[in-house]
Amino acid sequence: MNPFVFACITPHGGEIIPELQGAMPERMAKTRENMVKLGGWMSDAMPDSLIVLTPHGTRINGRFSITDSERMEGFLRENEADFSMEKKVDRELAKLINRQAAADGVPASTINYGTAAGPISCLPLDWGVMVPLRFMPDVPVVVITPSREMSFEDHINLGKALRKAVTQSGKRVGLIASCDWAHAHDADGPYGFDPAARQFDEETVGLIQSNNLEKMAEFQEDFIEAAKPDGIWQTLILAGAIPFEERKVEFLSYEAPTYFGLICAGYHA
Repeated sequence: MNPFVFACITPHGGEIIPELQGAMPERMAKTRENMVKLGGWMSDAMPDSLIVLTPHGTRINGRFSITDSERMEGFLRENEADFSMEKKVDRELAKLINRQAAADGVPASTINYGTAAGPISCLPLDWGVMVPLRFMPDVPVVVITPSREMSFEDHINLGKALRKAVTQSGKRVGLIASCDWAHAHDADGPYGFDPAARQFDEETVGLIQSNNLEKMAEFQEDFIEAAKPDGIWQTLILAGAIPFEERKVEFLSYEAPTYFGLICAGYHA
């Protein structure tokens, strides 16, 4: 039985946040609309806590990092506008995930900053967390950042550990895999243009629509490097957490209005 009340794959481009959309709100309008839908589904599921998987958080080389501070704060500036956020951390759930990962032989560590507890115990919120959470219910979070030094199998195994920990917790938990896809769609973008970007995103859309998330582990290293996605790792964690037979996918949208691909998909319990 799926222990997560709702799960989703979300993008994290800053302009998706309505407060940061700037003078061209139409540029990510489809994605923004579907983020509102995903946030509504998550709210309807009434989670006690949210686990957010992000590629842009504090990394520990060769280990998964799991937030265990009292709170997290973040600030974004884009299109001459500002957006800030503060979240409480579900430390009980974070510690439970870490213990389960250790029991399963998955390299992971909790992280903190400042003081062991209290208001100064605060870690940064990255944009990979802030963008999806802008649309989600205001509940405590646990943020997990993978390390690309680890194998795809390690990521699936962490997902399995998440599943066990959430089941043991007895809490209503939502899961968010924060993912942008190929980053080489535009010659004027920071990573330039590569035809692999379009092919990679087309194949990724097909795998998500057909529920074959595990097959992302079969992408060749040179193909990944050419396309420059940052979503495979978080998606494989989700795949481990919710196996094929329990994933009820509702694919909402794909677009690449700038240099990187954006996908919205939900997984109902």
